[in-house]
Amino acid sequence: MIKKALRPRFDPADTPVDQLVKLSRYFGSDEELVIAGGGNTSLKTPDRLFIKGSGSLLASIDAGGFVEMERAPLAGLLEQDLGPDPDEREARFKQAILAARVHPDRGQRPSVECMLHNMIPRRFVVHAHPTSVNMLTCCQGGETLAGRIFGEGILWIPYVDPGFTLAKLLNRTLAQYAGRAGRDCPPAVLMQNHGLIVCGETPDEIIENTDWIRDRIEAYRQGLPPCDPFGAVRRIEAGRARTRINTFGPALRALLAEGHRLKVATFDDSEVVLSLVGGERGKSAALAGPLTPDQIVYCQSFPLWFEPQENEDATALILRLGNAIGHHRTKTGFAPHVILVRGLGMFAVGDDFAQAETVRLVYTDAIKVMSGAQHLGGICTLSQREREFIEHWEVEAYRRKAAAGNRHFGKAAGLVAVVTGAAQGFGLEIAQDLSAEGAHVVLCDINGEGAKTQVELLANRYGPGRAKALAMDVTQSQSVSEAIHQVVRSYGGFDLLVSNAGVLRAGSVKAQPERDFDLVTAVNYKGYFLVVQNAAPVMAPQHHAKPDYWSDIIQVNSKSGLTGSNRNGAYAGSKFGGVGLTQSFALELIEDGIKVNAVCPGNYFDGPLWSDPETGLFVQYLRTGKVPGAKTIADVRRFYEAKVPMRRGCTTADVMNAVYYLISQKYETGQALPVTGGQIMLS
Repeated sequence: MIKKALRPRFDPADTPVDQLVKLSRYFGSDEELVIAGGGNTSLKTPDRLFIKGSGSLLASIDAGGFVEMERAPLAGLLEQDLGPDPDEREARFKQAILAARVHPDRGQRPSVECMLHNMIPRRFVVHAHPTSVNMLTCCQGGETLAGRIFGEGILWIPYVDPGFTLAKLLNRTLAQYAGRAGRDCPPAVLMQNHGLIVCGETPDEIIENTDWIRDRIEAYRQGLPPCDPFGAVRRIEAGRARTRINTFGPALRALLAEGHRLKVATFDDSEVVLSLVGGERGKSAALAGPLTPDQIVYCQSFPLWFEPQENEDATALILRLGNAIGHHRTKTGFAPHVILVRGLGMFAVGDDFAQAETVRLVYTDAIKVMSGAQHLGGICTLSQREREFIEHWEVEAYRRKAAAGNRHFGKAAGLVAVVTGAAQGFGLEIAQDLSAEGAHVVLCDINGEGAKTQVELLANRYGPGRAKALAMDVTQSQSVSEAIHQVVRSYGGFDLLVSNAGVLRAGSVKAQPERDFDLVTAVNYKGYFLVVQNAAPVMAPQHHAKPDYWSDIIQVNSKSGLTGSNRNGAYAGSKFGGVGLTQSFALELIEDGIKVNAVCPGNYFDGPLWSDPETGLFVQYLRTGKVPGAKTIADVRRFYEAKVPMRRGCTTADVMNAVYYLISQKYETGQALPVTGGQIMLS
């Protein structure tokens, strides 16, 4: 049984465009129907066509995402001969459809299938790529099988180049259908290696026709004997798989980089993916060629297939992987977007998480289609000429660019950053600032639910996948290791580690409970050690794969790491120790291209560490009598502000200026940078 999205409600008060928006979002929200910027929808009036703009996402489209077009010029195109040369034909076609826009000043570009939508004699038209339908359209003998399943109920269109050529063919075929069937239009059109067109006078009719097509195909498949499409599956043992993922991901980020910023490489070892990469016939199926135009647009025509070797160390693996990528570029003309590792899984690569996730979704869908097509009679791929047309088609290049969305700008643009202790306080504000400056940010905290809440807010502002929450107890190596591995699975690795997790328990050495001393030492000192211990082996392959690349570890230390703190020895000692670790890590990790520095903020008076009404330092210092003569919290605050030459506490903006400096500079490591308003001056 096919799982279907919740059907929208079309109200009598809805305008036709309102209905089109709801219908489009319904299709766009179901990954079994449409993925990323694929598919298109339209509405016709007697003289106007409203069609999805190229590169727009159906899942989030609004009325402004549709291009209003004159129908008469589009109809006239059907009678024209744009010439035999494909390049000239497509240039003339592009010029003609752009000229048919009612509002060219808006700079919108209509779907390349606007002619097709215009000619179909129904009010609403939807072109989608349902997984179950493409199992049929991408199988050998698909046309014959479609006749067996549907009889005369549908129309089959053999594969031709999309756009002008497809529209002309469909126009002729519809005329033949009308003469044969006695009606002007079938409820659905199956397009070989392309997808499904459904039309109707109402949105409900569209949905019902789509469900009918999908259900009939699925019922036919269920009646066939079970099939093992790619053969018996073998997978790498879990422990070794984890180690290899932690090497492959970072290495791919660097090896596929096109500039100074690394790629995002998200990992998938779901059962669907493992059926292909672990199957004995998986390689031949994966390398046989692409199935649909969308697969080419988002994933390139061919994946890179990589065979891991037994007992291969990281250095040898990175070298061999780099050679394989170079060979792939030479052979195909493109860098791989999909890397299939035998028995391990799939890495999907993009400039950011959104791109990489689109690649993952589209290729996972292609595996499902391959599997279903094999079950139905064999996989039918696009020919060399057909795929090369899509590879070099200007229309699809535009769609790729539009679907990529806005590039992220800012001081941290393109970085993947891990911030510990990020559910609140300094850590949260650091994560928020990095997000605003263009980074993907992983918020790690022992309070996993708190981090998750903050990530949801960041995702709403900056987009899905730009932030991730992970539970992490920095005092437990296993917890840290698991969180770091999850970062690799999501992003392939990371460029910046901000070790911020910390606690403070003030008290005299004469009276402080041992448990408080142990807690402060475990979180602030041991926790920093454990985070770096687990992060460094994941960061190192990025430099070894791309020697001019450097990553950063930055500890959020304190002015108390530079000078003693009265009745606060546990905290100051842990921070002094953090500076020692920073200098030692810097000397060791320089060979892995990792700069290690610390920022030493002055007092952050407005954060919960100081201002929490129950546990903040103002309360603790008042209670322990650390400030002579202080009667109120305000007295304590004034006392500490007076110690700062600039007469104020440190802010997140002050700390972030230091963080961005340390990231940008190329000739400093092992430093402890004061950010204290002049309260601490190095000599």
